[in-house]
Amino acid sequence: MNIAANPVIEADQTIYLKDYQKPSYLVDSIHLDIQVFAEYTQVNSKLVMQRQTAGDLVLLGRDLELKSIHVNSQPLLENQYHLDTEQLIIPNAPDIAVVETSVIIHPESNTQLEGLYQAAGDLFVTQNEPEGFRKITFYPDRPDVLSVFTTRVEADKKFPVLLANGNLIEKGEVGENRHYAIWQDPTKKPAYLFACVIGDLAVLKDHYVTSEGRNVALEIYAEEKDIPKCHIAMEALKHSMRWDEEHYGRPYDLDNYMIVATSAFNMGAMENKGLNIFNTSCVLADEEYTTDAAIMRVQSVIAHEYFHNWTGNRITCRDWFQLCLKEGLTVFRDQSFSEDLQSAAVQRIDDVAVLKAHQFPEDSGPLSHPPRPDHFVEINNFYTATVYEKGAEINRMMATLLGKEKFRKGTDEYFKRHDGQAVTVEDWVEALTAGSGVDLSAFLTWYNQPGTPKLEAKGVYDAAHQTYTLSFKQSLKAHPKYPNLKAVPIPVALALFNAETGEQLVLNSEALFENGVKDGVYLFDQDQATIQFKDVKVQPIVSLLRNFSAPVNLEFNYSDADLAFLLQFETNGFNQWQAAQTLLERILLNNHDAEVYVQAMKDTLPVLIEKDPLLASRLFDVPSEGYLGSRIDADYNPAVIQEKRNALLSTLANELGSFCKETYLALDPDSQKEFSQAMGVRALKNILLAMIARQGDRSAFELAEAQYNHTCNMSERLGALRVLVWNDAPQASAVLNDFYNRFKDEALSIDQWFMVQAAHPKATAETIKALTEHSDYDLGTPNRIRSVSGGLNANPVNTWSFGVQHFIELAKYLDEKNPIVGSRLLQVLSRWYTLAEPQRSQVKVELEALKPLVKSKNVSETLSSMLNV
Repeated sequence: MNIAANPVIEADQTIYLKDYQKPSYLVDSIHLDIQVFAEYTQVNSKLVMQRQTAGDLVLLGRDLELKSIHVNSQPLLENQYHLDTEQLIIPNAPDIAVVETSVIIHPESNTQLEGLYQAAGDLFVTQNEPEGFRKITFYPDRPDVLSVFTTRVEADKKFPVLLANGNLIEKGEVGENRHYAIWQDPTKKPAYLFACVIGDLAVLKDHYVTSEGRNVALEIYAEEKDIPKCHIAMEALKHSMRWDEEHYGRPYDLDNYMIVATSAFNMGAMENKGLNIFNTSCVLADEEYTTDAAIMRVQSVIAHEYFHNWTGNRITCRDWFQLCLKEGLTVFRDQSFSEDLQSAAVQRIDDVAVLKAHQFPEDSGPLSHPPRPDHFVEINNFYTATVYEKGAEINRMMATLLGKEKFRKGTDEYFKRHDGQAVTVEDWVEALTAGSGVDLSAFLTWYNQPGTPKLEAKGVYDAAHQTYTLSFKQSLKAHPKYPNLKAVPIPVALALFNAETGEQLVLNSEALFENGVKDGVYLFDQDQATIQFKDVKVQPIVSLLRNFSAPVNLEFNYSDADLAFLLQFETNGFNQWQAAQTLLERILLNNHDAEVYVQAMKDTLPVLIEKDPLLASRLFDVPSEGYLGSRIDADYNPAVIQEKRNALLSTLANELGSFCKETYLALDPDSQKEFSQAMGVRALKNILLAMIARQGDRSAFELAEAQYNHTCNMSERLGALRVLVWNDAPQASAVLNDFYNRFKDEALSIDQWFMVQAAHPKATAETIKALTEHSDYDLGTPNRIRSVSGGLNANPVNTWSFGVQHFIELAKYLDEKNPIVGSRLLQVLSRWYTLAEPQRSQVKVELEALKPLVKSKNVSETLSSMLNV
């Protein structure tokens, strides 16, 4: 449904958590009959419903052509029901009602990729979270209505694959050219977890025997040519199933588990019960065609969607305000799983880097909202970093506080209490509290208010009394919609180090407790507090928020020398990285001298490269221009940040001198037995190659060309390609052409080809125009759109100049075609108000001009929020 041509977000369009009411009717069972034809699809449904509370029987439906409706086998006349563009209302319905409808839908023209849509010529798929099922049939499409689904799928035999949730109970033919399959899911679920797939796909098969002895058939469906790229995903699935049994006691509960890959998908993946639908970028993985980072992401997303079987499916959300309940917990679970796949410190670095690059800016801008929002206009706009990433951090804080044993007792209690239910954040915290015996109710404050807390800490050493005193103060930036912000519980993991030797000291303070955590953790849950350590015989250097124990902005009176010390001697890999990041921010944003940082890198790298090459590669991380821009609240000039960052990188490269080339030549990823070790060596090689090029050493181009030509690994090939293209090397055009011709039939690889060019530091409007006019650019494929737009957004100088028009034109086009993607791309411009003049006013004018041109709730709500600063 389109809203008015000049949309204004009216009060009655806003949905509030406080207005939640139970549905008047529940659905005991639903029988669906989906018949796909060339020009339309007919959907017949039979709902067995019973009254729960007073009120009319309300079924939600959008873009449906109603052909017939019966209640208890009696046809309804038009004056016996009310039908509009959003719902079908039956007044005075009986308490027990069998409602049968027949509707016509058009998946073949559905460009929004919600409900049932034609993803490609020979593939129909569904995406129903959060409100897509109402585009398939009339139904009380809300997460607190759970039902048993029986689904009959019928189509032409040119679509040999007919899938739906649950177990296959029957299949057969309908005449000469058509066939059908009937599936039944014995587990009650909300409609957003319904899925069906009709298409011509190949399949990779395997099996897994659960801890309960169930032999589960595992199937991954993809195009025939992509089946060889599904083996990593299959192994990750089996690993995930075993991991969830070992760490949470959760075996799988159906006889089959299916995954389907499609490129026409707005999300990364969807956890539909027993039939996951994945974006190809999150299931296809092969060292020749995808990078190491992409392989890690595939394993993480496979785990994430599998873990949803219990934290999201068996136990689901009461309403969409509780989205962080399933997503935050499941992100925390998949992050923990990924820590077993690579260096745990690097996994934590990567997770926090995402949090700081996306969630922290969101928290400090016009799109700020609590992890559990209290209102929305369009729920699709709240699939955000705050809901997912900050939601995960809240769960991590509670797990850190409890320790593994008590956290497991808490989760066991949660599964025991709420299996088969649709629940709230309060239910989760109450179950954790009851199971662990530790009151966690204060953590509800984290869920209910926006903003990133500022944690101010000060340390004082008293040599005469041999005490070290830490004082803490927390505060939150005022928010116009949330005037009564409260102090939150902040677990502060910390350690003291001997400033002379680098040795970690044994902590002595009654305010600290171990509780299963390796390092001491102090729970700071007041506005201000002080703790003291006794018997501290030498001046210490304190390390705070170890492993990033809370999602806060820390302010501590470190000297640059203290940070350099921590970079070299801290035993927690994450805090080594964090010390470097803090130093770099001071250099780039506060004009500190780079000498201390450069020397610390020289002192640290040789030893660390031998010990953990992947962690060593992360120490080269210099905050991105985008992240640095998010730390500036006014008069932001992207060109100034770019110039400073480039100067620092050049200084580091030149100071490291011959170390870069010597180390590069000595590194051999093929000699590593473990994937994580080889991944670290490859990452380090690519960084050092870029450093050699930055030194002005022309041999870097020869090394890059050799690396490009003599590898079958995409991480190495792409690393070499970037060096050649971004430095405008003489070989750049030839390798770009070679890359395209080599991988032109591999969509995910060609996405990288687009991105490398769009992310060129010296890309121009003409560069982007040429890419969007290329024959392989497709506005109907979200991955391809993101490949160009994401590359462009890697360079804020470009984003805030010619890129503004690019993102506005995309939002305008996608507003009708695919408003979910259009809204998300527009959010790239959400911090326009921090720009220096005249850019600030220029961008505001362009955003204001867009306002009367967009119609969807998705884009309209985002745009209104962005301009309301």
